[in-house]
Amino acid sequence: MFHDVSCSNYAEKTQKRITLIRLVMIFLFLSIQGRLVFLGFQPEKQVVHQLNIDRNLAASRPRLLDRNGEILALDIPMQSLFAEPRKIEHPNEIYKALITVLPDLNYDIIIKRLSSDVAFAWIQREITPRQQSEVLALGLPGIGFKEESKRYYPSAAIASHILGHTNIDNQGIAGIEKHLDDVWLRDFQNSGLLLKKEIESVYLSIDLRVQYFVRNALSQAMEKYNAIGAAGVVLNVQTGEIMALSSLPDYNPNDAVGSLQKDRLNRISTGTYEMGSTFKTFTTAMALDSGEVNLQSRFDVSKPLRIGRFTIHDFHGKHRILSVPEIYIYSSNIGTAKMAHVVGIDQHRQFLSKLGLLDRMSSFELPGTASPNVPRIWKKVHSTTISYGHGLSTTPLQTAVAAAALVNGGKLIPPTLFPRSQDQADKIAKQVVHPKTSEIMRYLMRLNVLKGSGKNAEVPGYLVGGKTGTAEKVVRGRYSKDKRFNAFLATFPVNSPRYIVLVIIDEPKPEQGKRDATAASNAAPVVSNIINRSAIFLDIMPDFRVSETAGFSLDHPIKASRW
Repeated sequence: MFHDVSCSNYAEKTQKRITLIRLVMIFLFLSIQGRLVFLGFQPEKQVVHQLNIDRNLAASRPRLLDRNGEILALDIPMQSLFAEPRKIEHPNEIYKALITVLPDLNYDIIIKRLSSDVAFAWIQREITPRQQSEVLALGLPGIGFKEESKRYYPSAAIASHILGHTNIDNQGIAGIEKHLDDVWLRDFQNSGLLLKKEIESVYLSIDLRVQYFVRNALSQAMEKYNAIGAAGVVLNVQTGEIMALSSLPDYNPNDAVGSLQKDRLNRISTGTYEMGSTFKTFTTAMALDSGEVNLQSRFDVSKPLRIGRFTIHDFHGKHRILSVPEIYIYSSNIGTAKMAHVVGIDQHRQFLSKLGLLDRMSSFELPGTASPNVPRIWKKVHSTTISYGHGLSTTPLQTAVAAAALVNGGKLIPPTLFPRSQDQADKIAKQVVHPKTSEIMRYLMRLNVLKGSGKNAEVPGYLVGGKTGTAEKVVRGRYSKDKRFNAFLATFPVNSPRYIVLVIIDEPKPEQGKRDATAASNAAPVVSNIINRSAIFLDIMPDFRVSETAGFSLDHPIKASRW
C-alpha cells in the first residue's frame, strides 16, 4: 500500500512539472510572436532607426591599455546627423539650412538622400557639439541625431603600427584593432552581449614609455641620416613579449588617411629584407651547435672564395687565417661561408627553419605578417650567400625572435603583443640550440661590441652585445652600390639577457664629412640611444662595477661541445 501511494505522488509531481514547462514555453513563444507583430505594425522608419541604434551600441570596443595601464585607445561618444526623408517635404530648403552649419555637404548627394523614399539616411557622421547645437537651433523637420562611438588614440602616432585603427563604424581594420575583431570582438558584438555592459579593458605587452623612446630615436635617425625609413623592436627574450615596436614613416590613427600611403608599411612584420651580416650570428651558432666547429677552429680567408661563376670578397679583408671569434668581429664573408660549408647545405636550411626564419609567423597578432622570400632550390651558392645575409629575405621581427633563442639558453618563443607570464612562455618554448651554444653566442656578441663593428652600441653601465648588418639593396634585380639597408641586432644585459633590440635604417645617407653609411656608424648608435633611455623603465639598473667581458675570459674563451 505504501509503495502504491509513493508511486502515485511521484507521478503527480512529474505531471505538474511537465505542465509548468509547457506553460513557460508557450509564454516565451507568445512573447517572441508578440514582439514580431509589434514591430510589424510600427512605421518602417522607427524600426530602421531602432536597428541602427542597436548596431551602434554593438560597435562599442574595449579600451586598449599598455602593460602599466596607460590608455592607448578608447571610445568617446559622438553625435551623427541623420534624416527621415519621408517626413521632409522641401529637400532644397533643408539643404540650404544645413549648409549654413555644414558648408562641405555635397548638394547632389544630400538632395538625393533627402528626396528618397527611405526611412533613414545619413547626412553627416561625427559632428562637433557646436555643430549639433547650431543644427538644433534651425528646428528642421525630419532631422535628428544619433549617438555613436568614435575611437580615439591619446598617444596619436606613437604606437600606430601596433594599434592600427577603426573605420567610421568603429570596426577594426588594421593592427590590434582588427585582430580583436577577427578573433572574438565581432562575434561578441553580434551576440548583443555588449548592449548592457562595458567590455573589459585589454592590456597589451608594450610599455608606452619605451615605445616613445624607440620612436623618438628612430625619428632622429631618419632626419640625421636622411633615410627613407627606419624601424625598431624591443623583445623580451624570456617571454616573447614585445615591449615596443615602431616603424617610420607612420601615421596618426585618429586621422588614418595617411595609413594608405605606400611608405607607411610596418617594416618590422610586413616588410621582408636581406638582413646582411646580422645573419652571420645564425651561421656561427649553427656551426658551433653542429659540433663540427668550435671557438678554436680557424679558417683561411686570405683569398676570395669562388663558387661557380661567383666570387666572394670580404668588405674589410684581413687576408690571413682567422679564428671563429675573429671571423665574427671582423664580419668576414669568406670565413662565415666556409663555416656554412662545413655544416652542409641541407643542415643549413634545416637550422634556419628550426629558428623560424623560413616560414611566415602565422601566430603573430598583427595582420599582414609577411612570408620570407626563400630560394626554392638550395645549392651551394645559395647556402654561401645566405650565410652572410644575402639571397634570403625575412622580416626583422623573425630575425629578432630567432636571435632571442640564441641568447636565452636556446629556446625559441613565439612573439606576442599581449602580456605573457614566464610559465606561459615555458609551455610553448622549443629548445632549438644547446644552452652551451647560447652561452658562446653571448660571448661573441659582447666581444663584437668591445672589439668589433658594434663599438658604437656600447652603453655605460650596461653590458650590450650585438652584430651589425650592412646590406646592399636589390634594385631592378641587381644589388645597388649606393642604396643600403642597415641593421643592428643587440641583446642586453649580455651576462643574463633580458631583451633583444633590433634597429633597421632604410637607405641612410653618409653623414657630412664621411664617405660611407654603414650600420656601425648609424644603426648601432640608435640602439645605444634606445637602451640608454629605456633600460631603467625595463627594470634594468646600470651597474658600473661590472666586468667589461661579462664574466667571459677573452684570453681563455669557453669551448663548444657537441650535444
